[in-house]
Amino acid sequence: MKGCEDADMTAHILIVEDDRVTRMRLAGYLRGLGYRISEVDDAEAMQEVIDTDPPEILLLDIGLDGKDGLTITREQRARSRVGIILLTARDELVDRVIGLEMGADDYVTKPFDRRELAARIKNLLFRITEIGRSAPVAEAVEDFGPWHFDRIRRRLVSAARVETLSAQEFDLLDTLTRNPGVTFGRARLSEIVGRGELRPGDRTIDVLIGRLRKKIEADPAQPEFLLTRMGEGYVFAGFAKG
Repeated sequence: MKGCEDADMTAHILIVEDDRVTRMRLAGYLRGLGYRISEVDDAEAMQEVIDTDPPEILLLDIGLDGKDGLTITREQRARSRVGIILLTARDELVDRVIGLEMGADDYVTKPFDRRELAARIKNLLFRITEIGRSAPVAEAVEDFGPWHFDRIRRRLVSAARVETLSAQEFDLLDTLTRNPGVTFGRARLSEIVGRGELRPGDRTIDVLIGRLRKKIEADPAQPEFLLTRMGEGYVFAGFAKG
């Protein structure tokens, strides 16, 4: 595990935060942990860094002036697989749900504990690293309906289009397609995607399932592959083509 930890510590993290004091304190703290840090205060400066030195993770303030964090999240998710953690001063459930629907991997609410944020960064980097190293196993479903599940590139490919997956979307679909016919409860899926213990009112898993259904189902309201087991959880109903 030491090699994995060393790789995490050299990761490039881009902080996009328009409050100078918050940005500088956070940058100093993360540099002290060994990460390589870039810091900017708006979307334009962020894009310049991404174009020249792509980061592994964006720490993105949701309330930026000009182009806000939700818009940036949607745009980045459409074009890249960068890890995205939203920083928000708002504790409204709707903001968190919208952020996840836009493609963010995680969020923290200000004022946040820096150690908690560091743990979330480490968990996200670990998932990204492990996904990159993982090879598909023979039993895993790779082809279902019109889709080929490209685990190496974290995307779904059909004859008509390509759907990229966020880290949490990938972790969820990877688990379900490796275990077709097995029902997973929301609490277990919450652990799998790195959210830890499921909290009352936490709809993260439901949001992720909804996002995946929009990407892969012909009719998300009448899913064929990602099915709900009332009172139990979710199950993947597709099976390997043979």
